[in-house]
Amino acid sequence: MKKLGSLSALLAVLLSLSISPLVAAQESPTGLWKSIDDKTGKPKSLIRITETGGELTGKIEKLFRDPDTDQNPKCDKCEGTNKAQPIIGMTILTGLKKDGDEYNGGKILDPENGKLYSSKLSVTDNNKKLNVRGYIGMAFIGRSQVWIREQ
Repeated sequence: MKKLGSLSALLAVLLSLSISPLVAAQESPTGLWKSIDDKTGKPKSLIRITETGGELTGKIEKLFRDPDTDQNPKCDKCEGTNKAQPIIGMTILTGLKKDGDEYNGGKILDPENGKLYSSKLSVTDNNKKLNVRGYIGMAFIGRSQVWIREQ
């Protein structure tokens, strides 16, 4: 009976070790994220990140705005096809590809100023947080936000 208990314990350890890489591999930025303003610390928007052909795309699904402001503003400062388009439904994150533990090589649009920045991101805190960095040129010249997973 003692050998059976030891065998069960050994199987439990082996099973947990074999599952650990699967759990780590499942950490993914796809899903719904709440962006938090890096200046105010308040929720700013909900962004749905999807993956197609190994590239991430992020689209704004909801804005958190004061009741006395326009609830579906247009991107007046944007250029090109986004000019004067509603911010809700706008794709703001494009072209990110997996690169080790990060996703790099993408662009992020800031609808407040209409500017497009290089971007990178990484999943942290057991797939509950997303570190998002927008920058010009070198990654150390830019801004970072932490987004919180909604689903």
